[in-house]
Amino acid sequence: MKAKNLYIAAALCAGTFAVSNVANAQDVFVDDAVSVTEFTCDNASHYFSNSRSNWFIEIGGGAGQTLVETKYDNPVTGHLWTAAYSFGFGRWFSPYMGFRIKAIGGALHAETPNWDYPKADSWTSSKHVNLQAELMWDMFNSFGGVNENRVFSIIPFFGLGGDANWDFQDASGNIPAATNCFTKGRAKSVQWTLPVSAGLQFRFRLCKYVDFFAEARATFYGDNWNNVVEGESVDAHVAAMGGFNFNIGGRGWNTFNECNYVSQIASLNGQVNDLRAQLGACAATVASLQAQLPCPEVVQKECNNAPLMATVRFTINSDKIMPTEEVNVYSMAEWLKANPKESIVIAGYADRDTGTTEYNMELSQRRADAVKAALVDTYGIDPSRLTTKAFGSDVQEYSTNDWNRIVIFKQ
Repeated sequence: MKAKNLYIAAALCAGTFAVSNVANAQDVFVDDAVSVTEFTCDNASHYFSNSRSNWFIEIGGGAGQTLVETKYDNPVTGHLWTAAYSFGFGRWFSPYMGFRIKAIGGALHAETPNWDYPKADSWTSSKHVNLQAELMWDMFNSFGGVNENRVFSIIPFFGLGGDANWDFQDASGNIPAATNCFTKGRAKSVQWTLPVSAGLQFRFRLCKYVDFFAEARATFYGDNWNNVVEGESVDAHVAAMGGFNFNIGGRGWNTFNECNYVSQIASLNGQVNDLRAQLGACAATVASLQAQLPCPEVVQKECNNAPLMATVRFTINSDKIMPTEEVNVYSMAEWLKANPKESIVIAGYADRDTGTTEYNMELSQRRADAVKAALVDTYGIDPSRLTTKAFGSDVQEYSTNDWNRIVIFKQ
């Protein structure tokens, strides 16, 4: 009977090192039982998109009119509507706010006054290009709830930018730079100004990838915009434009509600506490047997038992190993070191509820590769013993889809 006890004690001592390492690695979790009641959530949906969604290119055209003085000591009068053209690109970084870079250009014309004799000191036309960085706000998503299929939206915008105005003409031809009396010595061949803009865009959804828009905008410049420095201190340009938005990657949003994961946190909390109880019982057994006699020197044998937790879980749309899952990678590394002749398959999965089949296959491969890289780079495991395999969302190991954001170690 005594010999049998010695054998058991020796076997337990051989496993003490592995057990103590696992216990030390999990100290951060098991020293104090974590209660799920400590987790709070706001029960609100959070919106996000992948890097390819909600970008757009914008092409448009319309007509604009200047509100400026045309000559020395001349008030702002009616001017001609002239063609304007625009091109822009931008992105909606949330369902409520977006930005765009927009370029607008074209010729500018004023009505030719009826003078008794020709005047050379009056502005009649020029050409300009305006580049604006604008912030956009979707009012309907903000007040009426997020709906990516909404047909009509009103979008106010505000922006800052730069403008180049050149090729100035007067009633008798080109305006000579820095010689016209009405400019008081400030005439230039090219006027550079820093305007601000504001307006409203009316967007009509044609399909997932194309929108039609109509837009009313006003841009405000310094008084020297058209080389006439007189009267009002602000020049302006108003425009009515229309065109098309081409949505690159489509328009849409994924949602995440942290309250949906309370039950999973409770389940994981129970697993951690169960492991804590098992480790405590094992430590008590080892301490009791060690108190009876010294540990004899034994030869450690390879053990084919799987590690305590043979999975690594991930958050939605992520291939980053969470700090709470690093202990599972560590446990597998210790098992592989203890069994140098064993090889494993690192199987990656994704949940079926989010993402396309192709994207989920790529995501599950990245998850498997991330776990393999951690085993090789952090713990020095020979990569020839590790095989990665991606199952995407074609195979669902768990009935609850949220649990299929996972890597499973298999032999």
